[in-house]
Amino acid sequence: MQSISLEAVIAITKRSKRTWWRRMAEQQVQRLAKDAAGRTTVLFDDIVQDLCIRLDDEAKALLFLADAGHADAQNEVGQLFLAAEKPEAAVYWLHAAAEQGYADAMQLLGGCYAAGKGVPKNVNLSLMWIAKAAAGGHVVALSQVAGLLSSNKPLAH
Repeated sequence: MQSISLEAVIAITKRSKRTWWRRMAEQQVQRLAKDAAGRTTVLFDDIVQDLCIRLDDEAKALLFLADAGHADAQNEVGQLFLAAEKPEAAVYWLHAAAEQGYADAMQLLGGCYAAGKGVPKNVNLSLMWIAKAAAGGHVVALSQVAGLLSSNKPLAH
């Protein structure tokens, strides 16, 4: 019996918090004990039919690690959702990993903001995340920053 946080469920199903609380109240979804972080959890098997992508056993294992807070797994799950063209779910996981200082997630999240994938397009947030990734030594982000600096375009005030 695997549990998953309500926040993760909202991200990977594209259903609202209100919908999930209603389903718990109607006992369509089993609410479990809060996790160590104090988050509401539900039974994973109860939400499978609502997932926005199909997950194999390996992807499920990564999802549970990501939900437990492992930055590398969060980054991998974010990439999985990007590849499946579900950028809103991807941004949730990439942001979680980026907040923990995971440079690859920072660079990918910056790209999402630059392209408006899963989030409103925001050049400032794009530059911030890519610069943070570059500061962490991410090779692609370093190249992106170098390209920006060599373009001789003035930065917006």
